Amino acid sequence: MSRVLFLGDVVGPDAVDYVCERVPTLRRERRADLVVVNAENALRSGPRIRTGFGMSQDIVRRLCESGVDVITSGNHAWDGEVAEVERVLAHPRVLRPANMPVGVPGKGSITLGVRDHAITVVNMMSRSAVVEAQPMFQRWLDHPGHVGPLWPAWEAVDRQGATIVDLHGLVISEKQAFAYAVDGQAAAVLGTHTHEATHHLHLLPRGTALVTDVGMTGRLGGVTGIAPAHWVATLRGEDVTDLPPYELADGPMTLGAVVVTIDGNRSTAIERVS
Repeated sequence: MSRVLFLGDVVGPDAVDYVCERVPTLRRERRADLVVVNAENALRSGPRIRTGFGMSQDIVRRLCESGVDVITSGNHAWDGEVAEVERVLAHPRVLRPANMPVGVPGKGSITLGVRDHAITVVNMMSRSAVVEAQPMFQRWLDHPGHVGPLWPAWEAVDRQGATIVDLHGLVISEKQAFAYAVDGQAAAVLGTHTHEATHHLHLLPRGTALVTDVGMTGRLGGVTGIAPAHWVATLRGEDVTDLPPYELADGPMTLGAVVVTIDGNRSTAIERVS
């Protein structure tokens, strides 16, 4: 029997501080044997970072030192300076989606020993989570590349023991369909990307736990953890040129997290951590 604590999209430096402070206590109180955190939105915006999201070596180091075992990501995994992105994605405990074109840095899965059993963490990304016209990962490719389909990438992953999937995507029905397709093969399919925690927690017939979105770990009071000005202006068709860069929301901190209990290669429980 093992327990996996999974934290959804960490948004901004305050959320990184919060996670680093909380993980040791959460790990002890929830009796977690493995801690997985999606940190693709953790990096604060800066003048040389186009989107204002991503990860850094310092963030990865701090999360790992706090007790995080695996860091997953999604469409913002490649945001930032090329050299820094490559160093971050070369870290042995950092994942990016597995269904990416050949030549894009990083890896999509990792297998760790947990209580004398193997647990494989797999990072996947739906095409719904990325704008194909200008993906950041294109700069590593000599020709246009696209996010690959989920199923062939899933079948190609070297999975050992119980498998946990971070499925980074926008469409709820796609996440549900994927979970049913891998029911009995994956111990859990945990959705990320929308930043809004979904209420229902599912245990599928063959032992796969499912939540369509774990929810973000970050500040409320905005749009997916970001101050609403840019989002509102874009919706109205207004010029955003004169607006300041994206700012983080300034509301109270929220924790998006679940704990999955695994017996062998099947899940026996999934519960929210508030």
